[in-house]
Parts: sequence; C-alpha cells; structure tokens
Amino acid sequence: MQAEVLAEVAKYKTHYITVTGGEPLAQKNCIPLLAKLAEKNYHVSLETSGAFSVKDVDQRIIKVIDIKTPDSEESHRNDYGNLELITKNDQIKFVLCSRNDFDWAVNFITEHKLSDKCTVLFSPSKDQLDATELAEWILDAQLPVRYQVQLHKILWGDKQGV
Repeated sequence: MQAEVLAEVAKYKTHYITVTGGEPLAQKNCIPLLAKLAEKNYHVSLETSGAFSVKDVDQRIIKVIDIKTPDSEESHRNDYGNLELITKNDQIKFVLCSRNDFDWAVNFITEHKLSDKCTVLFSPSKDQLDATELAEWILDAQLPVRYQVQLHKILWGDKQGV
C-alpha cells in the first residue's frame, strides 16, 4: 500500500504533502508512510484529531493537532500528552463552535502557553459559527493566533475523500 501511495504522490509536481483523515494515526501504516515521504524530501504535514499520541511521528513532519473544544462534544478524546511533544514547527488548531468555545480556547492557550510553543490556529466550525464573527473576536482580543477556515468543507462539503 505504501508503494501505491508514493507512486500516486509522485504523479504530481508538488513538494508539499498533507496527510489528513478521518484520522491518519488510526491507520497502522501512517507513521512509516510519513517517514518515507520525508525521506523523499517532501515537506509533509500531518493533520490529526489530537486523539492519538504523536510521539512516534518523525520529527521532520509538521504536526497540526486539533484540540477539541467543549461544544464539539469530543473534548474527552483529546490526548493532552501531545502538548509536551509539540515544537515551534507544529500547529495547534481549535475548530470553534461558539463564543463559549472561543473563551475556553483563549484560556487554554494562556494556561498552556501555547503561543510560545507553536503556531495556534482558530477556525470557525462550518454552519455553527459565523466566520466574520470569529474574525472580529480574534481582532478584538488581539490574539496571537492565525485565522483559517475549514477549506476542505468549502471545497468538498462533507463528501468523503479518496
């Protein structure tokens, strides 16, 4: 399977690869694939739900780790041990569903000094939080975060990828 993925990737003229899911780390061959992509000099990022440890992920890989917020109803899945494994090259992402999530995330960032450890991303949950409203909250609070939208949902909706 790894050879098939590498062959497919080689068809494109890109040097940037994002491995995302579902949950890539739930796949037993994900960790070796990430290392192999890095060996082939691709710039690789891993987008993970934050429910699995990233301790075995090759250090050349940029880790984009979700921290699930209370209103996502998935915060019980967070593996907070990942916070000890992040580097300046990595990113922590909060997909926010509400003002309550925003306030929670701001407190979380402060408590864990995340802005000193990595890049922090805020994204509005599509159909739950108005994108403009979140942008205004970020500006009003003068937060050291990057704003992003869930581009995959804008481009493909909830359609499952291949």
